[in-house]
Amino acid sequence: MEMLFNLFSGFGLSSAAGLNAYIPLLAVGLLGRLDYLTLQDPYSVLASTPALAFLGVLAVVDFVADKVPGVDHITHLVGTLIHPIAGAIVFASQSNILSEIHPAISLAAGFVMAGGFHATRAAVRPVATATTAGFGNPVVSFIEDITSLTLSILAIFAPLIAFLLFVALLFLIVRAWRTVRRRPGAIRR
Repeated sequence: MEMLFNLFSGFGLSSAAGLNAYIPLLAVGLLGRLDYLTLQDPYSVLASTPALAFLGVLAVVDFVADKVPGVDHITHLVGTLIHPIAGAIVFASQSNILSEIHPAISLAAGFVMAGGFHATRAAVRPVATATTAGFGNPVVSFIEDITSLTLSILAIFAPLIAFLLFVALLFLIVRAWRTVRRRPGAIRR
């Protein structure tokens, strides 16, 4: 059962990383520091003071930059690599205690999950920019941050609920991509 919950946790954290790369990394690092989570090497570095300080600075910079129209598109472009890597790290940090799952599979699963979530948010954001003249970007970004924080907390403390939220978000992502494919440039609500 623990293996299944760690898997659910990995999916929740990696999808959260697709929305905000730094929130789940900070959550895992802080809870590792507080000895709530057991982080094995090499993931134990997330609980170190330099890593937490660095992630904290990056989180603040990303939080502010993602609220500014135009700048947010640059952060999403950079995030094309950062978010999947963060997803790979947090997924693997949860499954590395399980000898049944090869680390490469954990890293790949986290990379794909976070990459998919990030690609969707990067595709939806220009629609929000165009339909609100950029005024909706801070609101959309804040919703992404709250969702990432919620998923991160649930993934650690209530993995089953996080997994159910992950599945619901995955359904919405598939629906959004189908809409984009049918009518490029328009996302229906």
